Amino acid sequence: MGSDCASGRRLKPDKVSAREITESPRRRLTARPCPNTIHMDSMDGLTKRQQQIADFLQAEADAGRPMPTLREIAKKFGFRAHRAAACHLIAIRRKGLIHWEPGKARSLRPTSALYRSRSRIVDIPVFGSIPAGFPQDREQDAEGCVSVDVETIGFTPTRTTFALRVTGDSMIGRHIIPGDVVIMEHNAEPRDGQIVAALIDGETTLKTFLRRNGKPFLKAESPKFPDLIPAQELVIQGVFKGLIRKPTN
Repeated sequence: MGSDCASGRRLKPDKVSAREITESPRRRLTARPCPNTIHMDSMDGLTKRQQQIADFLQAEADAGRPMPTLREIAKKFGFRAHRAAACHLIAIRRKGLIHWEPGKARSLRPTSALYRSRSRIVDIPVFGSIPAGFPQDREQDAEGCVSVDVETIGFTPTRTTFALRVTGDSMIGRHIIPGDVVIMEHNAEPRDGQIVAALIDGETTLKTFLRRNGKPFLKAESPKFPDLIPAQELVIQGVFKGLIRKPTN
């Protein structure tokens, strides 16, 4: 029998095994005192270190990566012993923020309503602006990120998802106006009728992708702008996935 390092209660040595949390089947959470840690389980909130570990686990889950092992958690936070990481996980689980399935390796998961809510929010990089008008010669510079709710936009962004601010009004027929932020997917193959961010003869633009007699061209969604037929090259930089519009007063 040993004492729970977080609360002073006693646990059976085989109550929770490290394999239930990670892939370390022979290392058990024997509830030894955790070195260099401070636990405050009598409080509702997390300690600073517990919050850091919980945030780390959530970030790994959001990125779709396997949950870290005790060894990886210990290395990440500079713990000398794996049992330090184990004690923190027990404390975090007691506060309802994580869960793991007995006997199942790498089953550790964030569980609180707060974390489930956070997991739906992702950041998409914004690579400057794109003209929805006449093509313009410009470089795309990252200028920050836009945070979006996955359920709201209706798809899960990938590593190749990016956003662009719209200038010009050639796409008003598709309800895209100046000031909108369009979400695009790089490396996607466009279909006829899809909106694309394109590099046409060295200049960028936002238009509808179409084919005529088997040859691709770009169509504006406003009678003020002509169709664009490539003289030399047409490179699709991204296919439209969604739109963000700031509310106006």
